[in-house]
Amino acid sequence: MANFEAYQEYQRIEDFEEDSPPGEEDLLVHVPEGLKDSWHHIKNLDNFFTRIYHFHQKNGFACMMLSEFFELVQFLFVVTFTTFLFNCVEYDILFANKAVNHTTHNLGPLDRSKVTLPDAILPSQQCTEKIQENGWIIFLLIMAAIFWLYRLIKVFCNILSYWEIRQFYIKALKITMDELCNHTWQEVQDRLISLQREQQMCIHKKELTELDIYHRILRFKNYMVAMVNKSLLPIRFSMPLLGDVVFYTRGLKYNFELIFFWGPGSLFENEWSLKPEYKRGGNRLELADKLSNRILWIGVANLLLCPVILIWQILYAFFSYTEVIKREPGSLGARCWSLFGRCYLRHFNELDHELMSRLSKGYKASSKYMNCFMSPLLTVVAKNVAFFAGSILAVLIALTIYDEDVLAVEHVLTSITLLGVCVTICRSFIPDKHMVFCPEQLLKVILAHIHYMPDHWQGNAHRYETRDEFSQLFQYKAVFILEELLSPVITPFILIFCLRRKSLEIIDFFRNFTVEVVGVGDTCSFAQMDVRQHGHPAWMSAGKTEASIYQQAEDGKTELSLMHFAITNPHWQPPRESTHFISQLKERVQREVATGQQVPLPDNHLFTSIQSIQSESEPHSLIANLLVGPPSLASLHLGRDGPVPNHASSMGSSDVASALRSLSPLSTSQHLRGSYTSTRLPRSDTAPPTGARAMAGSGTDARTASSGSSAWEGQMTSLVLSEYASTEMSIHALYIHELHQQQSRNDLSRHTWHRQESDESSESIPEDCEAPRTLPRSNTFPSTGTQRQEGAPLQPTGHRRYGGTTDALSGPPRPAPRAPRLPMGGWAEEAQAGRQHDTVPEEGSEDELPPQIHKVHRPQ
Repeated sequence: MANFEAYQEYQRIEDFEEDSPPGEEDLLVHVPEGLKDSWHHIKNLDNFFTRIYHFHQKNGFACMMLSEFFELVQFLFVVTFTTFLFNCVEYDILFANKAVNHTTHNLGPLDRSKVTLPDAILPSQQCTEKIQENGWIIFLLIMAAIFWLYRLIKVFCNILSYWEIRQFYIKALKITMDELCNHTWQEVQDRLISLQREQQMCIHKKELTELDIYHRILRFKNYMVAMVNKSLLPIRFSMPLLGDVVFYTRGLKYNFELIFFWGPGSLFENEWSLKPEYKRGGNRLELADKLSNRILWIGVANLLLCPVILIWQILYAFFSYTEVIKREPGSLGARCWSLFGRCYLRHFNELDHELMSRLSKGYKASSKYMNCFMSPLLTVVAKNVAFFAGSILAVLIALTIYDEDVLAVEHVLTSITLLGVCVTICRSFIPDKHMVFCPEQLLKVILAHIHYMPDHWQGNAHRYETRDEFSQLFQYKAVFILEELLSPVITPFILIFCLRRKSLEIIDFFRNFTVEVVGVGDTCSFAQMDVRQHGHPAWMSAGKTEASIYQQAEDGKTELSLMHFAITNPHWQPPRESTHFISQLKERVQREVATGQQVPLPDNHLFTSIQSIQSESEPHSLIANLLVGPPSLASLHLGRDGPVPNHASSMGSSDVASALRSLSPLSTSQHLRGSYTSTRLPRSDTAPPTGARAMAGSGTDARTASSGSSAWEGQMTSLVLSEYASTEMSIHALYIHELHQQQSRNDLSRHTWHRQESDESSESIPEDCEAPRTLPRSNTFPSTGTQRQEGAPLQPTGHRRYGGTTDALSGPPRPAPRAPRLPMGGWAEEAQAGRQHDTVPEEGSEDELPPQIHKVHRPQ
């Protein structure tokens, strides 16, 4: 990633001190007589909306407080029980290494030598003396007591805080605790927006939008998603024997948030405002040194607390997973979405439940994809080891059934347990022979749900390199546990030796990518989902974005996040540039449906296999039909002989476009109709914007961009609407990725044509020709030969204000950049799929600027 030293000033829209504009601190707000005790002019809306969201997701006050109570009891139990096991148990007696002779006359000779549990427990006085003699145990107990008291105080504060939220749900939102589970978050959010019109929760803004609420709940998470997207955080390392690895644990994430957002000396002065000194670029070096020193001290503190945290991690993992491993030994072979995967795959402005919902839908396909890479050699070994271990286990079980006294023989029970674990582990390495596997199709199913995938995975789903990179997102549960156990040891060194080096880049990132939004405060500019500011030319933003390489979001994050938010929030009114982007996507869908031809669904075993990993609901079955229907959709990679013909590519995108048109929410049966709704019912209390009216008149709205309408919302439940919205977004993700691949292939073909012409004429490319672009690669998943591209500049316009941001775009037209000079030689013949040579920029081009500086054209 380029060094974050771009001299871009902090974007200010209006002064925003605390939570009300200057001069309006004493503003009088009329509150109706019946609402005097209601919630108006709430100072910390970030905390308020976050508590409302958590209250809904955790199922109300009783469940939340019961969970808090048992967390306290659980911590107390772990500390007490561990102290008891280390100091109050006589293990020589328990293991029969020391003889015990009971003197009671009522017992027989055999009973006198039998060991009981009370015999192995020391008296309380002796146990207390043993604890007092161990200074290390006393230190740990004092540390545990301090932490427990801190947690106790926090629980009392949460009780008072969430009792207020409970009253807010009942009195303001008119939702009782019994009805809370029947309301989706979208319904709660709609009531919040309506309540803002009655009482001024946010005093300086008459109406709240869905995006305002998301910004306040996800303010810091949007920053984290952006930093991971721009590869700013040091979480990817190259190890001598392990290769490229990703290390991102809960402990490391906690330290990142502590340093950036809410810890002492952090970059934010409160939950909604960045400190003024970080908004100016004049003292960036001093601030970087200050941040570097603070990271150093926090790293040293982590190093000092490492033994305590490590002991707690080991104890908690032991008590949490031992019983599960004994009951289900194969659970360690199961997979889960890594913490890095959740952050990489997360859209801007995506709540936790929305993220986990789509990742859960892709879990089954992801597991089957990873199982495609079973080693044949390992499978043969596993089958034979399972046979031998199973044979011995069968004999021991048979003997135990015949006579239970066999269990009394030393190590018999242990042998049965270990052999059972061995058989279970071996079976996890034996693939299912009844499932038809197709890596390319499975990766398409995964893409439909996770929405993000590096370009170099396309057509390489069968390669182990792709599998290894995907395992960074979808890791073994055992690897997850191991990383969490090692986190207390590794985290201090990452902070001290890796994060400190990026202090200046971090300072520049927060200054360059922070905007002040009226009614919200300081937010990450990427979270505005502004295609013009952060769009990527290779993701349908060509001609609509002015973003430099430094400003572009990787992997189509801006475009896909915009589509996801518009579909998830049907009443949201997008800004003008966003509406233009969605309208263009809709028009392209209609155009390709008009010119394309649908391919009938084949009846084959692959369709059965794909459909078996999809939900049986109607929307998800459409995805299965789409993935196996058009053969061109599965053929998105380039062959060795050259690019795929254009007609095949257009056929694939046409099929996806037809699926978008055929996704009609009015169809409630298993047969999907091809009807296409053409009206949108706006809110009764607000007039639709110009962009929304234009889209409604042309056949769709900003929510769906190509299919669906809000006219059918009264005919279906919210859960059904959510399923259709999820399916619609899945098909949009496939469609946008298909268009992205088409553009990459076209650029690659044009690049090859220019190379051949250059070889024939031995002349450079004329300056008025379009600059060729290489096949884009993901910055998050870097690969050899990767070259990133910069979007073509746009003609500047006047001041534009949308979503709370104002940007100066006026100025004289800029000349088109000169095409880079291409190296000579048979590029098309020498290059392999997904590999290009770097081009050499021509003298006088903008590529000569240092990577940390981008041009800013100011008005004359």
